[in-house]
Amino acid sequence: MRLLLRLAERAGEIVSIDDLLDHVWSGVIVSPDSVYQAVASLRRLLGDDPKRPTYIETVPRLGYRMVATVSPWVDQSVMQTDAETSSSRASDSEHPTPSATDAPTPGVCLRDGFVWAVGVALGIALASAFLSYRKVANSNHPVSPAIVQQPQKSIAVLPFLDLTEGMKKEEFADGMTEELIGKLSKIQGFLVPAPTSSFYFKGKQIPVADVAKKLGVAYLLDGSVRESNSRLRISARLIRAENGYVIWSETYDRPLGDILMVQDDIASKVTNALRVSIEAKPEPNKTVIDEPQH
Repeated sequence: MRLLLRLAERAGEIVSIDDLLDHVWSGVIVSPDSVYQAVASLRRLLGDDPKRPTYIETVPRLGYRMVATVSPWVDQSVMQTDAETSSSRASDSEHPTPSATDAPTPGVCLRDGFVWAVGVALGIALASAFLSYRKVANSNHPVSPAIVQQPQKSIAVLPFLDLTEGMKKEEFADGMTEELIGKLSKIQGFLVPAPTSSFYFKGKQIPVADVAKKLGVAYLLDGSVRESNSRLRISARLIRAENGYVIWSETYDRPLGDILMVQDDIASKVTNALRVSIEAKPEPNKTVIDEPQH
């Protein structure tokens, strides 16, 4: 919200990374990666396409710009009531004319109206996602029956996020996803949905349990790609679908060179780590579910 407000306050202007760090993360020492990740999250919530932005535009090597129209939010019913009140006061000579200090300033109207409107919109989106997660996590049963029935050695690779500045590595992130799917599918006994199934969820905000149920898997693997100077950082994490907990995560730093070799190297390391993590997990105990109810 602080990031959105800062961009909105300077709508149409280029806001530098340093400016955002100073105002949004005031008093906290963070790297520019925090800005990139926050902008990417904000775009997903707003449904904004970074290649054809309608809200936030990336200005290479300079910063970001709010391209959406920003204007005061005005409640028409309040305006009508205010107009009627003003008319009544003007016709009644016994009541003094209100002082200029009683009128709201344009700046206050803009800020309060924008905060209210955007706050409601984002609040609804975040609350819906949170309640969907809690509905699964707080179920009366320790494990959702639909998830329990999924094969233990089943995993879906979700599209990796491109968190580089300007999102210049989307093709690399997509290639990383396909490389992992290919590597994991070669492990005997592992069930891995095809890339077309995984890429269906690209850019969508869907609870972990729902994604796993739709794909019929017990685990989900997701990750991100970031870039700093001449190095790439690939992060990956393994999520247990039944409870949404991360049970393994790792970060890999590689120099920018042969992209295909980097993808193959990282995919091999992630695959080996995941095979150990998943095979070490015992099959879920289904006794409670399979027992007849008395």
